[in-house]
Order: sequence, then structure tokens, then C-alpha cells
Amino acid sequence: MTKSKIFLWFCLSFIFGVFLSSFFEFSVIFLLTFLVLGIFLISLFWGHKKFVVFGFCILFLIFGIWRHQLVENQLERPELENLKERKVVLVGQVIEEPDVRTNNVKLKIRTEELKSNILVTTNLYPKIGYGDRLKIEGVLKEPPIFEGFNYKDYLKKEGIYFLMNYPEIEILERDCGNPVKKTLISFKEKLEESLERIAPFTQAGFFEALIFGEEKNISQAWKEKLNITGTRHIAAVSGMNITIISAILLNFLLSLGFWRRHSLWLSLILIFFYILMIGAPACAIRAGIMGALFLVSQNFGRLCIPERIMIFTLASMLFFNPLLLKLDIGFQLSFLAIAGLIYLQPFFSKIFRKLPNFLDLRLNLSSTISAQFFILPILLYNFGQFSLISPLTNILILPTIPYLTIFAFLFSFLGIFWEILGQILSFPAQILLMLVMKIIDLFSHLSFAAITIKVSGIFLFFSYLVLIAFVYNLRKRQRLWFLNY
Repeated sequence: MTKSKIFLWFCLSFIFGVFLSSFFEFSVIFLLTFLVLGIFLISLFWGHKKFVVFGFCILFLIFGIWRHQLVENQLERPELENLKERKVVLVGQVIEEPDVRTNNVKLKIRTEELKSNILVTTNLYPKIGYGDRLKIEGVLKEPPIFEGFNYKDYLKKEGIYFLMNYPEIEILERDCGNPVKKTLISFKEKLEESLERIAPFTQAGFFEALIFGEEKNISQAWKEKLNITGTRHIAAVSGMNITIISAILLNFLLSLGFWRRHSLWLSLILIFFYILMIGAPACAIRAGIMGALFLVSQNFGRLCIPERIMIFTLASMLFFNPLLLKLDIGFQLSFLAIAGLIYLQPFFSKIFRKLPNFLDLRLNLSSTISAQFFILPILLYNFGQFSLISPLTNILILPTIPYLTIFAFLFSFLGIFWEILGQILSFPAQILLMLVMKIIDLFSHLSFAAITIKVSGIFLFFSYLVLIAFVYNLRKRQRLWFLNY
């Protein structure tokens, strides 16, 4: 057993520990018993590698359970329960970029008195920015639990305990936040302003979704069309976006005369700042870590195994926030889609090998179906809806996404300094986006575009059990194909 494979088993054990702790409670006696068992196996069978590895796997399993329980216990604040529905006066700082909506603004504020976060909904004016220190007076409310959506748990993973709607606000100080983060947010705002000046409002919303993963300027009607056609993923920062932006940065730096190694590291640093600029959503962090590991391993001439990179990335993110595994649906969908690409795409590529590869037809079709197979149970369980025309719609629009992303980034950036040049460069992107929107609109009106089925947790469990069994047998057959070849 190689060192890399041993490390893989340690990561898997930690992930499984987080998974178990997310759905079951474990007593201290249980944890201590297995801790002693792991230490016993390591000590008694030190000369037998497999027993030692198994013993360490038990320790990493316990570590995963402990890590999840530690974070969850830190978020449990029973002393704050008495503050619900009470009017209070608090002082706090805006710790994230304000989420500006059509009629209001949502602010994530770290309060000095409670040492916790609250989500404040307020008016558009006076304008409040990241890092502003505020005095707020209002009623603290517990996040509600809607039918089919636990908003309280969703906010819990971000350490948010209370909501406060339209409080009285007094700005005490401006720009008290991290100067680097402030600069990145300011640059992002300039890009958004440039986009909104150059492109029509509806198109600007789509361009912002492509570059920043923000849906705030996409109407609810269009969001529903994206759901029906299975194309909602274009409104999130994915591995494709990170890859495109990395390629742009790398080629730009190489054209300036930088050595390849220097260009690589500088590109990774800029990608890190880009992820910070867009608010570091889980899907972007996942894409950033995986992309960075691919680039670094290639730079050092090491073999890239996507499965191991995915598992290491998953373990790393769960170490910092183990609540993501259960409470963040976007996080679940992001990793399941990647798993589908890794495990099923070779299988579907072989099935579709006779199709013409015009405009990456085979690649897009096999990628879409592979990802859909892995995310289907989660989609049905959480939303009760699945798009039947997703493969066809994605085949038609996926070839355009790289060009749309590149042109949107270029014309919005140039538009900051020279608006006329930005408008000229935006014409091809606007025409291409009009075509994409027309395709989505057309397919969303088909009567058979999507089906609505609400499934239980039992269906979810057995669906992934069947998928795991299928992938296991498939990989065994693929090894046999390789040996026969």
C-alpha cells in the first residue's frame, strides 16, 4: 500500500466520521472506546502495516466525529435563547459584502455584545458597506423553518443565530474591515457597475452570474426557467469558471514575459483573491482547491488522480467547516457532480463514442448525464423536481459558456477605464447570450421539460447505495478492459 493510498484512506475515514456525526449522536464513552481500540491496534501490531493503517483509520474516524461535535457545540449558545423576540441595542461590524436586493439590503453583522453573527435586513439607503461599524436597535428573531427548507439550519453553518428586520441603524465608523478584502469588494463593485452600464439589465444579471456566481439580478421567472431546463449551474462559480479564468491569467502573464513557473504561482495567488472577491462560496473553494492541486501536481511532474484530489479537497473543507456536509445543499451538489464526472464520464463516453464530436458534443453529453446521475437523488429529495431535457439543453449551451465568461470578464474590466471599448467588445457576448437565453426560454415551455416527484430519505439512501455498487462494479470491469487491451 503506497503512502498516497494510505493518506487517501485517512481522508475517507475523517469524512465518514463527519458524516456519521452529522446524522447520529455519539457519547463520550463510545468515542473513548474506539480511541483506545485504535491505539491498541497501532501499538500491538506495529509491525503489520495493514493493522496499523486500520488503527489510524479508526483514529481519523473518531477525529471526524469529534471535529463535527466540537464545531456544533461551539455554535450552541443556550444563553442567547432568552433574547428571542426582545428589542435590543447592539454594536457590530459588517463582516461580508452587503447583499443588495431590489427593495432591501441584507447585512451579515458580527456583534460585539453577543460575540455572534446576526443577519440584518434594512433599506437600500443610507448605503452601508463592508467593514462599517454600526449601532443597531431592533427586535431579534429566530430564523424560521419553512416547509421543505430549514432556514435556521442553513444559517447555522455561517454562525448566524438571529434575524433583525429593519432596525434603527446609526453608522459609527466607516471602513473598519480588512483592507485587502475591502479592495477586492471595491474592484468587484466596479466590474458590476461596468457590466450594468454596458449590457441590458437582464443580460447583465446573467453575466454577473457567470463571473461572480450571483443571482441577485436574475428574475425569479428566469430562475425557474433555469431550474426547468437543468441549467441553473451556469449561475454558480464552477470548475469551468475557475479553469477559464486560470487560463486567461496564465496566458496573460506568459505573454508579459514571466517564466512559466512564476506565471503559475502568480495565477494561483490571483485565483485565491478572485475566490475571496466573490465571497468564497463552497463551490468556488472546491473548484479553486482542485484546480490548484491539478496545476501544482503538473508543474512538479506528479501524476494527477482526480478521485484523490476530490477526496482531499472534501476532507480539507470539512475540517474547517464540518457542518457543510449536511446543511449546505450547494456543497453536496457540487461534490456529487464532480464525483459523477470522475466515475461515470468514461463509461458514457464509451457509450457515445460513435457520436460526432462537433462542438464537443460527446464530451458535453457524457459530462451532463454523468453529473445528473449523481445529483438526481439529492435534487428529488430536496426540491422534488428534475429536468428531463437537461442533457439536450446543456449540449446546446455549454459550448458557449467559456466564450461568454471570457468576453464578459474582458469587456467589464475594460469598461471600467474606457466604456466605448467595453461596449464594442460586448456585442459578440450579448448576441451569444441572447441565443443562450432564447434556447433556455424555448425549452422551458415544453410540457415535458421537467417532472415533479417528492421522494423520501429511504429512496435517497438506497439510490446512492445502488450508485456506489454500480460504480464499484464498473471500475472492476474497466480494470479488466485495460488488462485485456
